[in-house]
Amino acid sequence: MVHSKSLTLGDPDWIHHALVTLTLAIIGLFLVLPLATVLIEAFAKGWSAYASSLAHPDTLAAIKLTLLTALITVPLTTVFGISAAWAIARFDFRGKSLLITLIDLPFSVSPVIAGLIYVLIFGAQGWFGPWFSVHDIKIIFAVPGIILATLFVTFPFVARELIPLMQEIGHEEEEAALSLGASGWQTFFKITLPNVKWALLYGVLLCNARAMGEFGAVSVVSGHIRGLTNTLPLHIEVSYNEYDFVGSFASASLLAGLAVVTLVVKTFLEWKQKQDAKASLRVAG
Repeated sequence: MVHSKSLTLGDPDWIHHALVTLTLAIIGLFLVLPLATVLIEAFAKGWSAYASSLAHPDTLAAIKLTLLTALITVPLTTVFGISAAWAIARFDFRGKSLLITLIDLPFSVSPVIAGLIYVLIFGAQGWFGPWFSVHDIKIIFAVPGIILATLFVTFPFVARELIPLMQEIGHEEEEAALSLGASGWQTFFKITLPNVKWALLYGVLLCNARAMGEFGAVSVVSGHIRGLTNTLPLHIEVSYNEYDFVGSFASASLLAGLAVVTLVVKTFLEWKQKQDAKASLRVAG
């Protein structure tokens, strides 16, 4: 019988077991336990109360707005991410480092600050607020403001997944296709896109999860108008503050379910990407 040994030479077995136990304990305490608590509280008064909470008009409106926001922001972020990755990985130009820094900006700026910036720009007393008011266009405390705030916090995800991969792959295959008479679009769809498809799907997945779960920036620009500008995370906060614990945790269970699905799909995409890499190595060998 073969016994498992530590990958690090000289480490005794007790260190291996201690690290595994500590990891499982942290996962159980900070991941599994909170998810279990959400489900327990959501079904505390039975299935009928759970279903009734999800069927409430305010809950349905929050779900619809959340889906609408994701439906608009994810494609826009995807187009931006592909364009930015293509430009950075394939061309050298002045300001390239600045562009990379700007793409990373939402990772370092608090979402609340991002929301306040949009209020400063598009609010009633903001830079362009009076002009929008005259033309009866609502940005802040309306759906456009929510979409803008969500775009700000999500647009790095796709680009950040594609840039390092496209830089690693290089552009020899694309140059060969162009030299054989392929057009730019043919090269993109038949060479570039297949090479980055798993990273692209991974970035879109993370972008969608962030778009549907964003709270800070959306909270600032939404105005918390029931049935109109409350996304699902905001609806959860409102329900909890009003002591509607079943309704709050029922809505939270939807986001928890999204997190679990995201994790499963993420794991599958990573596995599939590794399988494709191994197949490519076998073909090359």
